Amino acid sequence: MSAPQNKSFPVSWDQFHRDSRALAWRLNSEGPFDACVCITRGGLVPAAIIARELGIRLIESVAIASYHDYKDQGDLVVLKSIAEDVLALDAAEDKKVLIIDDLVDTGKTGRAVRAMLPNAHFATVYAKPLARDLVDSFVTEVSQDTWIYFPWDMDVSYAPPIREGAED
Repeated sequence: MSAPQNKSFPVSWDQFHRDSRALAWRLNSEGPFDACVCITRGGLVPAAIIARELGIRLIESVAIASYHDYKDQGDLVVLKSIAEDVLALDAAEDKKVLIIDDLVDTGKTGRAVRAMLPNAHFATVYAKPLARDLVDSFVTEVSQDTWIYFPWDMDVSYAPPIREGAED
């Protein structure tokens, strides 16, 4: 992470679905796309939504680990590379590849994938200032010191009533 995380931005499943569909609306005029490459794991959910909305059938993934303890960003490790046939589409003049991720933060992962697919259109649902210029399309910008809590990272838990523990 580039800076201490002082703010939180919890995102519900409903909100994430709306934001992913909003991104699909923006991407509709950029296509049609011949393939979609999602950056796992965060890009899996928005890629499914966007691929459905845009009629993209060829969906590939690239797995790069950079957050090893959910708090600190470390060295990049490519766990799964992109299939050769999708790399070939990116090199073809008459084909378009779309890269999808949930968030661009420092840009470390995005730059690595951008190097693999230099001609692709890169889109994220959320973008932070340090790497906002790396993506071609995004929906919402959040400050660099904000930690986004995605719905797959949260669990429903008991919250005590406000009155509980109040002195009488």
